[in-house]
This record gives sequence, structure tokens and C-alpha cells, in this order.
Amino acid sequence: MLNLSSDSAPAFHSKSYQRPTSQEKWALKKAQKRKYSGIQKGLPNKQGFNGPKTKDQQPPEDKDEEDVPAHKSPVRKPAPKDAAKALSSKTPKPAQRVKAHLKMTPKSKHVGEHKGGEDSVFIKTSSLFKNNPDIPDVHRPAVTQLKEKVFTSDSFAELDLHPHLINRHSLYTNAVFLGSVQKVTIPVLLSGQDAVVRSQTGSGKTLAYGIPLVQSLQAVEPKIKRGDGPLAVIVVPTREVCPQPFTWIVPGVLMGGEKRKAEKARLRKGINILITTPGRLVDHIKNTLSIAFSAVRWLILDEADRILDLGFEKDLTVILNSLNATGPPRQNVLLSATLTDGLSRLAGISMKEPVSIQVGENSEGINELTPDHTTAQGKSDRFAVPERLQQHMVVVPSKLRLVCLAAFILSKCKFEKGHKIIVFVSSCEAVEFLLILFNAVLSGPKAKQQPPLSFFRLHGNMKQEDVAARGLDMPQVTWIVQYNPPTTPAEYVHRVGRTARIGAKGSSLLFLTPAEMSYVTSLANHNISLSEMKMEMILSTLMLDNRFKVRGKYDGKMSSGALEQEVRDRATVLQTEFENAVHNDDNSVQAAKRALQSFLRAYTAYPSNMKHIFHIKALHLGHAAKSFGLRDAPQGLVTAPAKGSNKDKGQAKDKSARFNLNNKQKTCLTLTRSAISLVE
Repeated sequence: MLNLSSDSAPAFHSKSYQRPTSQEKWALKKAQKRKYSGIQKGLPNKQGFNGPKTKDQQPPEDKDEEDVPAHKSPVRKPAPKDAAKALSSKTPKPAQRVKAHLKMTPKSKHVGEHKGGEDSVFIKTSSLFKNNPDIPDVHRPAVTQLKEKVFTSDSFAELDLHPHLINRHSLYTNAVFLGSVQKVTIPVLLSGQDAVVRSQTGSGKTLAYGIPLVQSLQAVEPKIKRGDGPLAVIVVPTREVCPQPFTWIVPGVLMGGEKRKAEKARLRKGINILITTPGRLVDHIKNTLSIAFSAVRWLILDEADRILDLGFEKDLTVILNSLNATGPPRQNVLLSATLTDGLSRLAGISMKEPVSIQVGENSEGINELTPDHTTAQGKSDRFAVPERLQQHMVVVPSKLRLVCLAAFILSKCKFEKGHKIIVFVSSCEAVEFLLILFNAVLSGPKAKQQPPLSFFRLHGNMKQEDVAARGLDMPQVTWIVQYNPPTTPAEYVHRVGRTARIGAKGSSLLFLTPAEMSYVTSLANHNISLSEMKMEMILSTLMLDNRFKVRGKYDGKMSSGALEQEVRDRATVLQTEFENAVHNDDNSVQAAKRALQSFLRAYTAYPSNMKHIFHIKALHLGHAAKSFGLRDAPQGLVTAPAKGSNKDKGQAKDKSARFNLNNKQKTCLTLTRSAISLVE
């Protein structure tokens, strides 16, 4: 709720005047002692009007604050002749009058007051457009984008596959033609070779190994039985689902969030295609006697670069040792959107004479995997992204990040149709905070949106049943918003790969602060090119929403200067609504503080080669607090150094050393015109 105030005398004045009673004077005197000397603004003096204020009587002003007028509305001017009627039996009691007046006065020094005229009302709000760093011109390095053709003119029917498999594929995907990566990979895997497959995210790599895997298992004689146990192990970085291609081939999933007892029961009954996350599989290897790998014929590491990025290298070692200890010779497949030194080492210890399959413009096709394919030659880290993906970036000062994100959401989900958005943020706490805040401000009763925007969340701390209830598949995503930049270019590629999948159109938007501009160059070094989207253009969407109007309904006839000021005023009104929602109760304030602290922890977790771009010392804590709806920089966010440590005492002022490093969770927020959710 907005805090309104006026310079005119209160409405309880009437045509005649009546001297305040002793009780009223006593109540006013007590109010003076509780507040600063200028709080009596708007109360009657002995002449029935507001007397002039001296300099000492003015309320203190924050140098970083800006004042914005609210909707102009006439305020009735009091006349001395009506004073007697105003103080009649309907006049509020003195204590009530003082209490009502206190609500009209600023409660924090982070409050400004904009005078819009003699008969205007005033909005109390904090500044957004003062003391911000300058936004530099964006330099776009020349980049030759790697292009990868998604589809070919060849059909699945041309492959030597089981008819039932072709029919099931058509039923699930409605695809007729082979993708480029499928055309190259399927024959190689059907021949029994180990392979390292590199192709852009969303190009169809899952089918590229899924089809030959099922084709080979259905041809096994005698026919596979459930009790045979795992014949294929598919290791994925996060939770996945698998359709059942043949009734006698039983797939199963092992993943965190489910009860271990139930998973053990499924393992005892038998699982032929075992899909698992690394940590969960290692848990069962160590604690479940019924798990056996004596029949495993396939090992597939899907999104292997992500598996390594998430720190599962030791778990993979345990898995490989367990598989190598028993069982027949197996076929190994490693799939990735990127090819790094770590993947090359992994391929070297897990594969026998693997071939390298790369799909894309000027790619080398099928070759033996040699050291020349590592990042030492500078080729494998040149990432390919979907050809129909439009990549954007916007430079936003810290204080304006929250309103800019909200304005972008409104532009796509309220004033345009057919959009579904995923917003990646840096922590589970930030997901929870944005969920509550956006539900309160963008989807509350004041939003007047039909159908209303609904926000959902999905992150690593949620229970498995909650995740399943939301659904794991997110098709037809049209926008990817990276509210917090990823730690590596490879992670950037995986994030934007959630849209423009299988030849569809898609767009992405990366938020950067002025101090983080060098990240554009870092991405350009990996053949990733971004076009700039202006912050002012995003904020101008607020002109379409009369909920935030200040000077009246926009008719398209404002001068450029007046239009710019109106956009700023509306952005400030929106920020004020966010701040009022946060400061509505202590629980909301604490949620904002937790989200801010988790953001700071994540900021300190950027790798050393990114510290010149993302360093905690470059952050303005007060401005960062604004982006979480906080009016002040919170106290007590730093941890106390260990007692007796001179080194720690000497570094006590270094905030980069004081924040507790948390996990490597990366979370996101998904939005559609009718539904918006948060996801990990």
C-alpha cells in the first residue's frame, strides 16, 4: 500500500474555527516528543492554518532519495468558517486524530516527498534513479556463430529399425525426419562403437542414443526378462523420465528425493534400463546388496559436461570401478553440448577407441577421438547454440534489477500472448522470495489481470512429490531469462538450450550490471554473440499499465522528456509496491534478507577466472538490497571471524571473505501467460 501525504490542512477543517481543547493540545505535545520537530505538518495552529516551517522543522531528507507524485486528485481546502462543524460530535477524538496524522507522515529517512502542485497528493517512496553507475556503451566483439542444421531430409523409416520402435517414436514425437545428430550417431552406435557425441542443446541427442539402445536390447536372445537386472545404465545430471518402449524391457529411475526403501524394492524386482543420477547410484552401490551390474551392456553418460560441472567426478569414478569389476564388455557413449579437457580425460578412462561425432557447420563429422579434439586446440570450446535462438543482454544497475525483471515479465505475459518464460536465479532462497513477492504484487488483486498470472517454483530443496506434481517437461518455452549470470559459458549454453529446441524459435535475455560488462567478451571468446536490449525499452512497458500511472492515462502525446520522466515515475511506483510488500511484516523482511544473503554467497562462488568480472567488492550492498525490496542495507549479513585469529581480524573488512559459501545450486523461475514457476 502506498503511503500518501498532503501539504494541505487535514480534512476535518470546516467553515468555522474552534480553538483546540486542552486534551487535544496535550495529545499533540506528546506527538511532538515522539517524532521529529517537523511532524506537525498538516495539523492546525492557533489560526486554523498551517504556519510557515523553519529550516529546523523540515523532516530529514536522504540524499539518495527521489520524490515521485502519485495520481493527482483534488484535496478540499479547509475554510475557517467550517471549523465549528468540523469539530462537532462527528469529529474524531484527539488521540485518533493524532494517530491518523502519524500514518500520513514519513516513518523512515528513506522516504521522499514530491510536490505536484497545491492540490496534489503525494507518494512516499525511495529513489531508483539517483547515484547509479553510468551504463557504458556495449561493445560487441565480432563473432562467427557456429551453425548447426537441426533436421535432415532423411526419415526414420529409412533406418533398419524394428517397426514397433518406429511406430512408438512417431507416437511420442510426431517427428518424421531425422535430426542431424541422429543421422550421424545412430548408425555408429548400432555398429557397436564407443562414441563421444557433441551437439547443441535441444538437437535431439537423447533419441540419438535412445533408439540404438532399445533396438539392440529388443534383439537380445533369449528375450530379456525383468529379473535379468540392469542391461543399460544411463547417468544423467538431474532427474529425468523415460517412456517405456517395449513392454518386456523395464525402465526404472533412481534419484534423490524418493524413499530409498522403495527404490531397493524396485531393484529387487528388476530394472533393465536404469536411469540414475550419479550421487544416488553411488549411494545404492555402497548400501544396496540387490544391485548388480553383471549383465550391463551399455553405459551412457548424458550431458556429461554438466555432470562434471556439478562436481560428480568422484562419483563417476566409483561407478566406473563398480561396472568394470564385473560383467561382459560394454558399449560406452558420452554425450555433451560442449567438449572440454575434463570430458576428454573421462573418455580416455571409460572408453575403448572411441570416435568423436560433431555436428555443425564446418564440423569434422566422425573422427577418432585424439588430443586434437580437446580445448587445447581452441576448437571444442566454441559452442554451438540453436540457429533460431535470438540472444539478448540488458545492462541494468543493481537498484533497478527487480523492477526491470518485473516489467519484462509484464511485457511478455500480460501484454503479449503465447509466451512461456524461464528465469534462472542463483539460489533456492531467491526462488522462494520472488515467488512470494511476485504473487503479492504482480498477481494480487491490484493487478486486475484476467486470467491472473500464476507463479510456481521448482528448485533442489523441494520434495520429489512437489516436483512431480508440477511436471518435469517444459515444452514450448519461448524466453530464457538469466537474472543472475551463469558461472561458465558452458552453463550459459545449457540454460539457453531450454528454448529453440528441435528447430523451434526462441529468445534469451541476460541481465548484467555495468560492472559485469566484460562477461560479453568472455562469451564472445566462445562464439556466443549477444545483441543489446535497452533497459529503458523494457521499463517503457509500464506505460501500458495504468496501475502505475502518475500523471494520468498515457495518450501517446507526451514530449520525449516528459515520457522519460513518466517511465521513471512508474518504475518508482512499482518499486515502492515491492518495498511495501516486503516491509509489510517481519516474515517478508526476513525472507528478503535470506534471499539477499544467498545472492551474496553465490556471487563469491564464481570461479577464479571470473573474479575480474564478478567480485563481491564491486557490489554496492545498499543497491543490491534494493533489488530485493529492502529499503536499507541489512546489518549482520557477514559472519564473525574466528576468535584469536589475527589473519581473520585483518580481513574482517573484506566482505568477500566473510560470506558463507553455500552449494552450487542454480535455480530458475518459469513464467507463462497463465502460469509462472520456479525451477532448478
